[in-house]
Amino acid sequence: MAPPRLSKLELAIMEALWNAGPLPVREIQENFPKKGRPAYTTIQTTIGRLEGKKAVARIKKIGNAHIYEATVSRASAQRRLVDDLLALFGGRSQPVMTHLIEAGKLSLEDIQQAERLVREMAQEKKP
Repeated sequence: MAPPRLSKLELAIMEALWNAGPLPVREIQENFPKKGRPAYTTIQTTIGRLEGKKAVARIKKIGNAHIYEATVSRASAQRRLVDDLLALFGGRSQPVMTHLIEAGKLSLEDIQQAERLVREMAQEKKP
């Protein structure tokens, strides 16, 4: 099953869960900077949507607080985002790579790591 498409707020909530592990809604909310922090009810509603998308699961209840954990990995969510981005360019990665290089967001180390990965993948495909 493909990972769900996540909004910016949903990704921020997932980031809190990926970094800290299972959390109640209040602690997820506290992971946001004080300035511009979403309301508790906004986080609660968004968690409900994430449950519907099977991205988080309620794992236990302590008092009145439900504890949630991520069921989608960070890597899986990132792959989905990259796939969605590439779809905007007709599946072509070259325009994205060109932009990253021109904007100075792709270091020489990043390029060398990508080259190593390409070589490794080429070796795996050889019979």
